[in-house]
Amino acid sequence: MMLSQSVLNALVSVFVFNQCLAYFSVEKHDDCFCQLSGKIDECTCNIDTVDHFNNVKVYPRLKSLLLKDFFRFYKVNLKRPCPFWSDDSKCAMRYCHVEPCLAHEIPEGLKGATKDNNSQKTHLQTSPADKYARDQNEGCTSQHNTLDYLNKTLSEKAQKDIQLWNAHDDAQDNFCEIDENDEEAEYVDLLLNPERFTGYAGASAHRIWKTIYLENCFRPKRSFNFNPYIQSAKLNELCLEERVFYRAISGLHASINTHLCSNYLLSESNGLSLANPKGKWGPNLEEFQKRFSPDTTNGEGPNWLRNLYFVYLLELRALAKAAPYLESEEYYTGNDPNDWDTQMAMKDLLNVIKSFSDHFDESTMFRNTEQAEKLKYEFKQHFRNITKIMDCVGCDKCRLWGKLQIQGLGTALKILFSGKLDNVANNIKLDSHNKKEFQLSRNEIVSLVNAFGRLSNSVYKIDDFRQILR
Repeated sequence: MMLSQSVLNALVSVFVFNQCLAYFSVEKHDDCFCQLSGKIDECTCNIDTVDHFNNVKVYPRLKSLLLKDFFRFYKVNLKRPCPFWSDDSKCAMRYCHVEPCLAHEIPEGLKGATKDNNSQKTHLQTSPADKYARDQNEGCTSQHNTLDYLNKTLSEKAQKDIQLWNAHDDAQDNFCEIDENDEEAEYVDLLLNPERFTGYAGASAHRIWKTIYLENCFRPKRSFNFNPYIQSAKLNELCLEERVFYRAISGLHASINTHLCSNYLLSESNGLSLANPKGKWGPNLEEFQKRFSPDTTNGEGPNWLRNLYFVYLLELRALAKAAPYLESEEYYTGNDPNDWDTQMAMKDLLNVIKSFSDHFDESTMFRNTEQAEKLKYEFKQHFRNITKIMDCVGCDKCRLWGKLQIQGLGTALKILFSGKLDNVANNIKLDSHNKKEFQLSRNEIVSLVNAFGRLSNSVYKIDDFRQILR
């Protein structure tokens, strides 16, 4: 049946109207991404370059690597009291709870077993005092028995003092005060305690971020303290190092918000309540728009997402710089086949990371001798305060992931600015005490890779939200 010309014209008009309506609807709802393009602040590469590099090359590798036992178990003390205010805001929801690992669930290599390179078997490590004596005597011949005897007769106090001296020396490079050697520290399985929206929100959660921004970030002299966030237009009033600090914290905040929006309890869509432990989790587009739309963030939401890309590049550069050190690690858990797979997977990831051509350039920072040292000290102290603020988070699961990501970022800063990795070719050179000049603890490596995994996940999920909107 042939349609009349008037009917055809009417259909065409309706089609065009609907297309225009759809276009303006996309424009209206796509405002979270309206400024998310072009060059990344303080860096030389573009956002679309990072999107492709991460989503195609990095994210799939990290997703597989973080399933390995070495990276899934993180040791942390979640019982420290808040040092800044009375902690009266504990989250009572079951989603906030973290269940530590039982002894039999922890790989032998993480409980103190070490590899015997001769027999390829494991043995339980002796006490720190005995280990110190043994390490001092490695390679001694029978004619040095007197020295062996003298080392073993060191008093327990002297041995503990030596351990404290070594810990003090190592701590000078650290940006964090998260100590996995606390007596109350326990192993947590990160795969069984994923980061997601638990219902922890409101005044207590806002107080954490407000304290971080207002009291521990560098701020322009003329900024008003009632607004914790610095307007992007005012960031140029800060020096480079101060801007880097703010962008790193803002980017981490944006990343955490992206995780919560992408792994949100969808109670309204399936009729479940927050008290139901079998709730359906997934992306919440409305929440994402609320947290990043210019309309609800005084125009700053897209800039916060840009800062996420910045901290991604900062941690990417740290991994590239520490690659020779990380490639030499055994990633030991006591399971030889799995440990080998972890080593190969890590080397593959690091090869990809090193191939990136537009890394963040940390050499432009802290260049003015006397003033630079003072600024670096303030930079470090501000960040250490933020690690302490994590003990004020009222939700255990939020505290767990907050501590891990802060320690990961702090480890990245240690790699970039301690000065011990500036000569990359010699970064695993041994000193006279048979100790690496540059040291990372197992927890630092676990937090560094997992924190970067969280940023990688955020960049990937941002693209998911972009596709959902369009």
